[in-house]
Amino acid sequence: MALFHIQFHSEALRMASALDVIIPQKSSSLIGMTTNAEEKCKTLYLLHGLSDDQTIWQRRTSIERYAAEKNLAVVMPAAGKSWYTDMAHGDAYQTYITKEVPAYCRSVFRCMSDKREDNFVAGLSMGGYGALKMALSSPDEFAGVACFSGALDVANNRYTTREYWSDIFGDLDAIKGSKNDVYALIKKAAESGKALPKVYMWCGLQDFLLEDSRRAKELFEKYGYDFTYVETDGDHSWFYWDREIQNAIKLFM
Repeated sequence: MALFHIQFHSEALRMASALDVIIPQKSSSLIGMTTNAEEKCKTLYLLHGLSDDQTIWQRRTSIERYAAEKNLAVVMPAAGKSWYTDMAHGDAYQTYITKEVPAYCRSVFRCMSDKREDNFVAGLSMGGYGALKMALSSPDEFAGVACFSGALDVANNRYTTREYWSDIFGDLDAIKGSKNDVYALIKKAAESGKALPKVYMWCGLQDFLLEDSRRAKELFEKYGYDFTYVETDGDHSWFYWDREIQNAIKLFM
């Protein structure tokens, strides 16, 4: 596998931005890791949580090793504390992650397939929210989505200060039912007539965000998604997210 640390100018954000990208690489001399590089590769867009950046999945998991076995490219964008949202008083991070990053990566890495069935998105906590929002807002772009310990109930503003929240989402009373409400997007995507992404969700029984996932579970089941939901012992920590990204990759591939 090849690891690229990319600095490029984002038109959506109007500033320099950072990506880490793992690309499958053919090798007959690599020791200790299986590789399965082919001419075209599938792509996983892997999103970080509120306190992290684009390096965190590499530092806390063996994502490069998991991807190598499946001929899978992994794109890890930096998104700050944006909640992967086109911010009311800030920058257009949803447009950046959903549109600009895939287009840029495919222009640089010609091995990346642009077919819907070859593209997936996953994330933890804030990134779990972002992953679901991306896949449900653009179901024609992503064949699958995985959410681990998702911070999904943004309408109730339980995660940070009210002032910060209004900078992200604007009128807090208008979040419910909007394009930033994952629960509303589950219904909207199902009623759109478009092909729906396969969904994988995990949350630990000791995780403070468990009820967020259980509410989403009810809606995904109600609207007939191809949906896999797992609850096990576990809290909001990397021991479990490392395990669950492996399960999600196996399901998607």
